Amino acid sequence: MLRQGLLFVKRSLGGAAEWRISDAVGQKYPRFASPLSNVASDAGDSEEDLRVFIVAGEPSGDVIGSRLMGSLRRLSPKPLRFAGVGGANMEKEGLDSVFKMEDITVMGAAELFPHMFRIWRRLRQTVAEAVDFEPHVVVTVDAKGFSFRVLRSLTAIYEKKKEQPPFLVHYVAPSYWAWKGGDARLDSMKEFVDHLLCILPFEAPMCKAHGLGATFVGHPVLEDAYMNVPSAEHSAPRNWEIQGFGTNFREKHGVQSGTKIISVLPGSRVQEVKRMLPLFRIAMHRLAEDYPHIKAVVPTAQSSVVTNMVQESVSRWEIPAIVVPAASDLEKYDAFAASDAGLCTSGTASMQLLLARVPSVVAYRANPITEWLIKSRTKLEYISLPNILLNSPVVPEALFGECTPERLASLLKQVLEDHQMQELQRTSADQVLSMLSPPSSSLLHSSGALLIEDEHSEKPSMAAAATILEFFGLMNSPKKSPISY
Repeated sequence: MLRQGLLFVKRSLGGAAEWRISDAVGQKYPRFASPLSNVASDAGDSEEDLRVFIVAGEPSGDVIGSRLMGSLRRLSPKPLRFAGVGGANMEKEGLDSVFKMEDITVMGAAELFPHMFRIWRRLRQTVAEAVDFEPHVVVTVDAKGFSFRVLRSLTAIYEKKKEQPPFLVHYVAPSYWAWKGGDARLDSMKEFVDHLLCILPFEAPMCKAHGLGATFVGHPVLEDAYMNVPSAEHSAPRNWEIQGFGTNFREKHGVQSGTKIISVLPGSRVQEVKRMLPLFRIAMHRLAEDYPHIKAVVPTAQSSVVTNMVQESVSRWEIPAIVVPAASDLEKYDAFAASDAGLCTSGTASMQLLLARVPSVVAYRANPITEWLIKSRTKLEYISLPNILLNSPVVPEALFGECTPERLASLLKQVLEDHQMQELQRTSADQVLSMLSPPSSSLLHSSGALLIEDEHSEKPSMAAAATILEFFGLMNSPKKSPISY
């Protein structure tokens, strides 16, 4: 069966690159391990496109997926063809999504039940489209509930056909390290995942200890920092810091001098916004009792559904608020630069505020059943990544039953008035973000040669793309290509 699979990829890709099955492939991609030592594939010479089926199930995954698509295109010496499921960002990179990504954007066990039928139908549709596309590689991005069902289904289909499946990659390793009994789940992933692209430094060694191929490629949020790097520069942004144009933002929106601005980020999923935005509204109203000259800034996700929901809700707020609809990264970081503090739902936004060095408060509420599951199964004391990595409550958190408007207002007041806390968050940001940048080892070929010679080679998406292309022998000769942002 293994030989059949290798011949299948050989026939479909063409050429002269040599797979190091016994070492590079056998160690990095356990399901492809074999006594065969010199299996020739034609990954280098064929004019046929390299077919990539990519699936993202939520807004943050859409951003990650779009950047991966761009980096694959920049690094690959072969033409690429994409298919799959994604949002607006991936569509800008040329993806014709099988269906609207919002159809599968659901978070939480209890929150999932009302949408089960629709998600199951979309799952079957995704798998069918993947099989018809005959991909060389399938990449699922985060959203492990949906993603893993796709990968399991594809594995089962190819086993039934007695063919080796495509190279199966999952980008953003699941946080099993945070859960009781998580090790057992890592063991089971070997059956349907060839390689994990990890975004935290301790994940890859843990995955490898369980026989999973894994590479630490850096945290995707760091890629935001390249917006501040002139194209002529050849190094990563200093200290991974984004300095937006706060003065311009205040002038554009007519914010008077002395006004305190709070960036309010309720989340990117519909369920999050419905649950968190009413809490944030009351919290801001409470805070205004101590700060009468206060204004909220609410950048929304690039989703028309979420944007409309936020605009409708915020229009009824008791305090003045600026909604930045479908905010681009530049608009969002300009808003952050104008802000005195941030209030966000746990997730990507907390890391973006960290990049902008905005002192913040992290909040999280969910369905009571989901909250009970999290509290009963998690091994961690904190929920936000900065606190997890530092094992310290550097960023104040208000979680579950403690996430009340009164508690949020109290924490925001503390952040606004406690200068030592502000400085601690800023200095801790340097430490956290330096831990999350991709190591040079992730950009090395198995022979020891540098995979990428590019002005933006330290981008996490570049490391991820290089890892995928190396499997097909397409990174033997570094490809230099200008990148502009």
